[in-house]
Amino acid sequence: MSEAGNSHRVLVVDDEPNIADVISMALRYQGFEVATAATGAEALSAVRSFRPQLMLLDVMLPDMEGFEVARRLGAEHARVPIIFLTARDATEDKVRGLTVGGDDYVTKPFSLEELIARVRALLRRSGASEPESGLLTFADVELDEDAHEVTRAGALIELTATEYRLLRYLMLNPRHVLTRTQLLEHVWDYDFGGDARVLETYISYLRKKLDAHGPALIHTVRGVGYVLRLPRS
Repeated sequence: MSEAGNSHRVLVVDDEPNIADVISMALRYQGFEVATAATGAEALSAVRSFRPQLMLLDVMLPDMEGFEVARRLGAEHARVPIIFLTARDATEDKVRGLTVGGDDYVTKPFSLEELIARVRALLRRSGASEPESGLLTFADVELDEDAHEVTRAGALIELTATEYRLLRYLMLNPRHVLTRTQLLEHVWDYDFGGDARVLETYISYLRKKLDAHGPALIHTVRGVGYVLRLPRS
């Protein structure tokens, strides 16, 4: 059976029964525990009852767009990694999906092998496959991997799953200039064909949340990337 193990719960949300069945069968064969939903409302309910560690979410649902499902989950602070499934392949749609809380984007038609590989990669990135945990600190920022919480100067900072991974990677590499390519590869696992707008958007979100509680810590290095460091006097 698979390296995934039955402890990894995946919610498949698609209103086309054939697609949902094929994906579910492939995931179960690889050892995942799977639940399905056919509407956005069912998906939101299943997140509360099934408590998935990852969601495969179709963008076009009968009652609401998958983007809206992701937005509502974010509003409820339900930090569930999301892979969007859609026939849309425009960059604008990818950027929209990934800025409302999605973590990856797979365009139909896709191979089951690729989809499962992306599921495993996202589980690794989100920490679901990693038993190691601990406390990362930089300046007055603390990232508690056990509680999956971030505080600055003692104040709790609410982050999306992607913002959390981005900050974690920066905190694992303090005072090191990280290129845009490095950040895209390590936080998203691929580079969107060189489109860095997704990264810039998330850096902006993360800065706004951190800077509300102290001086700027994430700095732009022109033409290169970003660095986590104390402000220079």
